[in-house]
Formats: sequence, structure tokens, C-alpha cells
Amino acid sequence: MKSEPDVFSFEDLKARPKQTEPWDGVRNYQARNFMRDSMKVGDLILFYHSNTKPPGVAGIAEVASAPYPDPTAFDKESKYYDSKSDQHSPRWILVDVKFKADLKQFVSLESIKANPKLSEMRILQKGNRLSITPVTQAEFLAIQKAGLDQI
Repeated sequence: MKSEPDVFSFEDLKARPKQTEPWDGVRNYQARNFMRDSMKVGDLILFYHSNTKPPGVAGIAEVASAPYPDPTAFDKESKYYDSKSDQHSPRWILVDVKFKADLKQFVSLESIKANPKLSEMRILQKGNRLSITPVTQAEFLAIQKAGLDQI
């Protein structure tokens, strides 16, 4: 899951009293489908900081709820309001996420690109700018290992 750290960072998630946050505002159908159809309570998440120097994985979060309608889609005051979304058949959903673990070191996009075990990761594929992408167990473990190994 990608977030711009100046909007919502991994440190922001850690600072939440219950360390949970609704992952609202997803307005891409493919990213929504990944969240709606594939994410289950307890799944681990690579929390990725995008649009920063350097971009990369800042920590590990966890899916804390089943998918449910994103209330920002119905809020006319929200920047995520969608006039075509219906309360009875919502177009947009979210899951709650919570802090799971710190990494000893930030795993930069550059180091992800340099790791041959990660060459097929979706975030490395040309044109992939989704805020949510699935990762394989092997990819997750390789990034976790990189973030936990001391320099």
C-alpha cells in the first residue's frame, strides 16, 4: 500500500491511539478490487512511501478489518466524494489497517530494483502507479529481510 508521507505516513499510523486507520480515498478500480477481493484480516502490508526522496518501504502494517463502504465517497465535503456512488451499492470500499512492525532500516525503491529476487514485483513494472498492489510471499519476505538486516 502506497501513501505519500506528507499526507499520511507510517509514523502517522504508529501514532494513532489504537494504531488503526481506514484506508480511504482509493479511487482506482483495479486498486479497489485488490483491496476488496484479495485482502483479508491479518494479511501483512508493506507500507510504501511514495512521492518522496527516496521512495520505499517504511514499515509493516496489517489488514485490521474486512472491506466495507468508504464513507468519504458519500461525503460532499470530502475530496474523495463521488456523486455516482450509492449507499446501497457502494462503488468504493476500504479496509482498516494497523501498525504491525518497524523495520530496522528503510527499504528504498533503488534497493528493491537492485534485488534480482524482486524483478517481477508489480510496483517495478512499467506504468504501474497503483496505490495498492499484491505482492507474493517471497517478495514480502525479501523486503522484510532487507529491512531487518543491519547495514
